[in-house]
Amino acid sequence: MIGLLGFIGLWALARWRGWGERWLLLLAAGWWAILMVVHLPSQVENPMARVVGGDLPGWTVFGLLAAVVLGYRELLRALRRRKAPEPAAPLAPSGTFREAELDRYARHIILREIGGPGQKRLKGAKVLVVGAGGLGSPVLLYLAAAGVGTIGVIDHDVVEGSNLQRQVIHTDGRIGMPKVFSAEVAMRALNPFIEVRPYHRKLTEEIAVDLVRDYDLVLDGTDDFDTRYLVNRACVAAGVPLISGAITQWEGQISLFDPAKGGPCYACVFPVRPAPGLVPTCAEAGVAAPLPGVIGSMMAMEAVKWVTGAGETLAGRLMIHDALYMETRVIGVKKRADCEVCGGRH
Repeated sequence: MIGLLGFIGLWALARWRGWGERWLLLLAAGWWAILMVVHLPSQVENPMARVVGGDLPGWTVFGLLAAVVLGYRELLRALRRRKAPEPAAPLAPSGTFREAELDRYARHIILREIGGPGQKRLKGAKVLVVGAGGLGSPVLLYLAAAGVGTIGVIDHDVVEGSNLQRQVIHTDGRIGMPKVFSAEVAMRALNPFIEVRPYHRKLTEEIAVDLVRDYDLVLDGTDDFDTRYLVNRACVAAGVPLISGAITQWEGQISLFDPAKGGPCYACVFPVRPAPGLVPTCAEAGVAAPLPGVIGSMMAMEAVKWVTGAGETLAGRLMIHDALYMETRVIGVKKRADCEVCGGRH
């Protein structure tokens, strides 16, 4: 039936052109209105009615059913927003701003969802970033630019020429320098009003929990599973939320894990470590240069939202982004009662 094919064609065109949902709904409503008009009794001789097929009662029912489905979807969205846990804003506004800082953060302060209190929370926040590589680069730069007061960064590696294709916090002139100190140089140059704590060492079981306890939030952008599971165990033990990101080739994923608030931990979602070689690192499989910037910026955005209490975070949800085909999907994730890391914690 040509009429139904018209809706399919509009959907395909919207996906191809990148039109948003609003425009797609408007075009679909317009096409439905045309179908209704050509089937009016006064248009009984209209040849277009035979071409598109159907009849007035049929298209009327189709439109009503579509309205019911869309209305039900919006109701579910509203209920989901209402039932979703409030974004954590555990940090009390603190600190005063110099005039230069007020000018620097003016675009944040005029945002209704952040404002002055939210910017004060950012100034009083202490955030630890594990890894100063591909994901850590945009995370650190944007946390510094956003005015997070204390930023810790731990990484045992040094800057290499092969890093510079994607690790934008480093420069050619700092090849051979420990990544944490290279990152410190860039962050202080970007924002002199923040405190940077570089830890040039490998994160180990012996220091992980004590280090994490010094911070309000942890962001993990490492590319090896041993470290990811270690960071998760430390965060669960310390009761500190974790924003975890991962990338490979053209794809990336992010979630916020906060079992202390009833959500899952990293091990709930990924209980089994992949076999060696099954999930290659960026060095082994390659990675598109802008992808760490995309995923890392989203991680920094999640951190800003968590600290300020703005919007809805990815707590209880996993976002998967396919940059090659520019598709993003979000799936729900749940706490597992039998999780070996957080199963007995509430």
